[in-house]
Amino acid sequence: MSTDTSPAAGGPSPAAAPHKLNPAQRKAILAGTIGNTVEWVDWALYTIFVKTISEVFFPKAEGAVALLSTLAVFAVGFVVRPVGAAVLGAYADRFGRKKGLTLTVGLMAGASFVIALTPGYESIGVAAPAVLLVARLLQGFSAGGEFGSSSAFLVESAAKGRRAFAGSWQQVSVGGGTLIASLLGTVLTSTLDDAALHSWGWRAAFVIGGLLGLVGLWLRVSVEDTDSFHQAQEKGRAKKNPLTAMFREHPGAALRVVGITIAGTLTYYIWITYLPTYANVATGIPLDKALLSQTICLVIFIALLPFVGKLSDKIGRKPTMAGFAGGFVVLAWPLLHLLSDSFASLFFVQLTGMILILGYSANCAVIMAEQFPPEVRATGIALPYALAVAVFGGTAPYITTWLNDAGHGDLLWLYVSGAALISLIVYLTMPETNKKEFD
Repeated sequence: MSTDTSPAAGGPSPAAAPHKLNPAQRKAILAGTIGNTVEWVDWALYTIFVKTISEVFFPKAEGAVALLSTLAVFAVGFVVRPVGAAVLGAYADRFGRKKGLTLTVGLMAGASFVIALTPGYESIGVAAPAVLLVARLLQGFSAGGEFGSSSAFLVESAAKGRRAFAGSWQQVSVGGGTLIASLLGTVLTSTLDDAALHSWGWRAAFVIGGLLGLVGLWLRVSVEDTDSFHQAQEKGRAKKNPLTAMFREHPGAALRVVGITIAGTLTYYIWITYLPTYANVATGIPLDKALLSQTICLVIFIALLPFVGKLSDKIGRKPTMAGFAGGFVVLAWPLLHLLSDSFASLFFVQLTGMILILGYSANCAVIMAEQFPPEVRATGIALPYALAVAVFGGTAPYITTWLNDAGHGDLLWLYVSGAALISLIVYLTMPETNKKEFD
């Protein structure tokens, strides 16, 4: 595989007929997907129960102060993601995708148990938000390395001509984890009264998330590492310091990953992760109805992801990703202005946004993996992605809530459209990689 991703390096190879996945490839993708799903349950639960967590871990305050404090902890979890990406991405490039993935899921599950078992502010005072912050930092560290390792693992496990299809399962697993968390939230908020939900219901969700994380750990221990990693080791291409090598040899590709990620992470965390809470705060729609809408939309989103991955393998990364970004440039204003306390309006806004996001989510793992050779691939995906996510994804719920609380909620569309326009320019000017040679 050439280390230069520009067209001048020789361009894409001639088109070849897609190959069917063999049993070993199917097993690897299945194990990678399930393991990744249960890890993202733990990550998503925080935003699902963010309002309840704010009431438990922070002192009572007027307005949105406690909620904003909890969202600040959410954002800080993203700040440490680049650190986890650098450390765990390099670890996966040096010692294998399997070892990297095993470590990340163990850290995530452990932090979920800590959050579930930590007493609230009324019991231990300022120690409560302090422990919450440490646990969220640990989850952020884990999530920082997870994306690079899991993306590299899935794309490297693909049959020829099926890379986007295989990579799309990374986002199927992220969506699946969010869906399971959403289902837990829907069931608990619908069946428990406020007192029970506040005292133990949300904690039960985190315990379940931690137990699922242990299932993911077991699955990852049982899977074999990829041929791409083994071949890089056997050919002596392994880097002693993958992080330094990535910056020195592939700076353009790293910057491209940042540009690819900006609109995707912003719209994902607003539409797929935080919109139920935002709609509840901004319009007054009951949280259980907002979560039900999210759950239905997520099922549709997850079901369509592999098909958009197949479409990308057929027609290319650029047109499918440009459709996503261009759609948000045009539709952000009308969609966000349609939000109301009506279930139908929220469902329409959520579903339309998620359908657009398919163009990014089905492509993000594969397009990033195609920028780098295997010896720096996990690091190259993880660190630039984590930096972009920390700046644009981790702050999205905070900025969204702050705009609404300050009376400027009608300006949110400018934030979304501006980010989409930046990424649209990147998508239209980057080289096409769907037929590129890959090892």
